[in-house]
Amino acid sequence: MFLASTQAPGHDAHAATADVAHGAEHAVEHAAGHGDKLDALGHVLNRDYWELTHHTKWNLAELLPLPTLKLGSLHIDLAPSIHVIMIWLAAILLTLVVSRAARQTDQDGLVPKGRLRNFFEAIIVYMRDEVVYNIMGPKVGRRFMPLLMNFFFFILFLNLLGMIPTMATASGNINVTATLALITFFVTQVAGIKENGFIAHWKALVPPGVPWPLVPIMIPIEIMGMFTKPFALTMRLFANMIAGHIIILSFFGLIFGLSLKTVYLAPLPFAGAVAISAFEIFVAFLQAFIFTFLSTIFIYQAVHPEH
Repeated sequence: MFLASTQAPGHDAHAATADVAHGAEHAVEHAAGHGDKLDALGHVLNRDYWELTHHTKWNLAELLPLPTLKLGSLHIDLAPSIHVIMIWLAAILLTLVVSRAARQTDQDGLVPKGRLRNFFEAIIVYMRDEVVYNIMGPKVGRRFMPLLMNFFFFILFLNLLGMIPTMATASGNINVTATLALITFFVTQVAGIKENGFIAHWKALVPPGVPWPLVPIMIPIEIMGMFTKPFALTMRLFANMIAGHIIILSFFGLIFGLSLKTVYLAPLPFAGAVAISAFEIFVAFLQAFIFTFLSTIFIYQAVHPEH
């Protein structure tokens, strides 16, 4: 009896130690699993599924089955990705919201009213007077206002959609930003040719008054500058939007990592994630403004190369 009573506590202690070790191992495996799910880069890249939660994913190819386009040996998969869905959502929401704001007037349809109408009108009036007309002038700026305002609000909606949980940031896709930049590039060339003529437009690549020995040097430099402008538009928007989301997701990853060892430090990365998220809302407006502002300058430089 005495022997049995002395061995029981040791056995219990050994079992408790094994349970603690097993629990710690399970916690590490659980954290590793969360680390995989909180892969910052994987959450900002384009993908063929819509992740609603860690355990609920919609396969977009099955949700919206589309045929594969065959052009000879080339096969183009038309199945939408998450960024394509975000582009569709941004276009639909922008159309609905702007249409709603445009109808917010008094009974006579003369005086605008409503917070939504005031929000859009304040932005449009500021962009028109302080950016487009200030750079291009009213005569030229009036022609490009629809395009530039579409740039601003479309990019803004793409950026803000990415701030909503389970959504994705299509403006963090280099293919999307490159397409928007190419639109600016082609509009720039067409506007310059239409305004100045085909020969005069390309002749304006070399500024007037340049000594003739420098002309062979200036021509390739100016041609390179023509393509660096859309490249700058592409990389600026893409890099800024994808970097902010990687930082936010990295902070959330730290929450799970710190909660295993030092629980009292876990609120610090959470506070950082909240602060970066608030800053990202400002960045969403800022990047839409910068893209529109630079597009305005590039188009005007083509229309009036002497300036």
